[in-house]
Amino acid sequence: MIKNDAYYMGLALKEAKKAALKNEVPVGAVIVLGDKVIAKAYNKRVEKEQTHAHAEMMAIQKANRKLGSWRLEDCRLYVTLEPCPMCAGAIIQSRMKTLYFGAKDPKGGVAGSVINLFDVKFNHQVEVVGGILEEACSNELKNFFKILRNNK
Repeated sequence: MIKNDAYYMGLALKEAKKAALKNEVPVGAVIVLGDKVIAKAYNKRVEKEQTHAHAEMMAIQKANRKLGSWRLEDCRLYVTLEPCPMCAGAIIQSRMKTLYFGAKDPKGGVAGSVINLFDVKFNHQVEVVGGILEEACSNELKNFFKILRNNK
């Protein structure tokens, strides 16, 4: 089976669904090296009571441990929601090769929605591809917040 970007984003979406089941904002992330998944994670801010416990940050930490390095130079990150400034910084600092995201975040996304930090000429450039399984990723978030509002 040839694994494509939609396949890996589908894995990230499965992670997002795990977050929703734990009453976390449903964002999931998967890091791939070659054709092998080396890290999967989802938001755990509520569970851990930590500001930085975003899916991307959790996945980057796992990948760092797996590879025994802070450098993730040949890795690709798949995340269901456009990254925030904190996560974008970590993605750039980790030397990630490519970022693939699903849904846009018009209120906090920094891969083109609010600003594009990935266009700034830092010492490392990350290739960015948006809109992978965008509708499914967006619907996961919309459904979560709809349920949250109805339960208030």
